[in-house]
Amino acid sequence: MNLIENIREGLRSIAGNRLRTILTSLIIAIGITSLVGILTAIDGIQNSVNSSFEGLGANTFSIVARQDAFRRGGRVQKQDEPIDYFDAIQFKRRFSLGTTIAVSTVVNGAAQAKFGSRKTNPNVQLTGGDEAYLAVKGFSLLSGRNLTQNDLEYGLNVAVIGSEVAATLFEKKINPLNQAIRVSGSQYKVVGVLAKKGGFTGGGDDRIILIPLDNARALAGSQKLSFDITASAPSVADQDEAIGEAQGVMRLVRHDQLGKPDSFEIQRADDLAKETENITGYLRIGGFGIGFITLLGASIALLNIMLVSVTERTREIGIRKSLGATPKRIREQFLIEAIVICILGGLGGVVLGLGIGNLIALVISQGEGGEGGFVVPWAWMVLGLVVCIGVGLFAGIYPAVRASKLDPIEALRYE
Repeated sequence: MNLIENIREGLRSIAGNRLRTILTSLIIAIGITSLVGILTAIDGIQNSVNSSFEGLGANTFSIVARQDAFRRGGRVQKQDEPIDYFDAIQFKRRFSLGTTIAVSTVVNGAAQAKFGSRKTNPNVQLTGGDEAYLAVKGFSLLSGRNLTQNDLEYGLNVAVIGSEVAATLFEKKINPLNQAIRVSGSQYKVVGVLAKKGGFTGGGDDRIILIPLDNARALAGSQKLSFDITASAPSVADQDEAIGEAQGVMRLVRHDQLGKPDSFEIQRADDLAKETENITGYLRIGGFGIGFITLLGASIALLNIMLVSVTERTREIGIRKSLGATPKRIREQFLIEAIVICILGGLGGVVLGLGIGNLIALVISQGEGGEGGFVVPWAWMVLGLVVCIGVGLFAGIYPAVRASKLDPIEALRYE
């Protein structure tokens, strides 16, 4: 009996026990679905996060004050003094490296906008900014215009609103442009509407209301504001030079003493992206561990079923041995059956894992305001099938060896 005939015999045995084959394959499919589904979902979420960072651009960096205490050299340092308006304006005037610079501040991170009887939830971010804010932050206009120099110079009560704010207040029934809305006790004329941006931070970029910087300062009154400086270098190649120059200029503006640490922090857009990728890497390891444990349970179930199969087919094994089948051929048949069952379950698990993983990623991405896309993780799919074959070998080797060692005379007497 050659290998081809052994494969045919194994397939006939599988076809002859369809219910057992289906149930066994289903056990493997659930394990592979867990493995491929978790890893696919993580890849899909990572793609959504990457698309959110792409809106900022790889050549963008921000200068901010640390708002929490931090540890340096084993000692806890106090939080930085906020970057005030004069620090930000001085930096913008002194920095002359051809970089686009935007100065902004958040007046109220939980504001509520009103138009007539309609109002938003109190989760609107009221931001004061300049004419460069939209470009540097990666926003694009759906309709209307950006803030102009005239708006900024005179601190006019005009506003550019996010897509979610516009949808909530005007419900696509009224053109938002030139309408008057009320937020934080002041009335503003809508001059622009932003296109939907989304983001991994919960879609906050679509719940923004941008007003002129000086208008924001007047609205804040005695409230102490902290200003953020965001810069976009001419190209990625110029970013390191721009960051080095920015650090020197900001130390002069902030009067940081020589030998003392910076009283501010420079955040690079690509650093944030790399940090999220590192976190995602740990999630992949955890996901693989969870999926592997599930598969281990499935392999034990398959091992038990194959042992039952050996017991049920004792007489068949005795007949085959009496007709000249060698122990090697007996082992091959049972291994082939275990592997085929695992591959059938693996293919089903890969399809289910692909669909469920992408569904989870889509739901999470949309819930966080990001853009989900269908991900086909070929590496995880191939890994799933390879693991299936490994599970088949693991679960089939012992029953196959046990079957091959049966005494043909005793096997023929078995009832």
